[in-house]
Amino acid sequence: MVKKLKSLAAGATDSQLAATIKDSAQQIWLAGLGAFAKAQEEGNKVFEALVKEGEAIQSKTRKVAEDKVIEMAGKATGTWDKLEQVFEERVARAMGRLGVPSKKDVDTLTKRVADLTAVVEKLTATKPAAKAAAKPVAKPAAKKAPAKAKAA
Repeated sequence: MVKKLKSLAAGATDSQLAATIKDSAQQIWLAGLGAFAKAQEEGNKVFEALVKEGEAIQSKTRKVAEDKVIEMAGKATGTWDKLEQVFEERVARAMGRLGVPSKKDVDTLTKRVADLTAVVEKLTATKPAAKAAAKPVAKPAAKKAPAKAKAA
């Protein structure tokens, strides 16, 4: 179109140039109207195609987002587990410095007390039988002579 205008402009008069420009503008206008009509005709098809493409992209995006959420949740859980372990270790150290016995210490003492209780029960169960056999017979107490009265 531009070449046509340049070739006409080179050897044409002002009126011919104006007519050529007018014809070109008319053709551009008609092309625009044709494009508009075509867009209206095919607009629904294009719109439906864009909707389908958008749904596919949304589905892919949702899947990727869900995967990332699961991944981040796993990392967060691991981080919380590590944080909990560090906290427990620090509390245990602080309690140890304060002289508070640990669960292991209490469990050890509990077992020892249970063992000692069993030994004491065993010893007290055998003592009464031995005590009864070795119990001496009680003798009556000797009478004392009455004290003399003082003369006044």
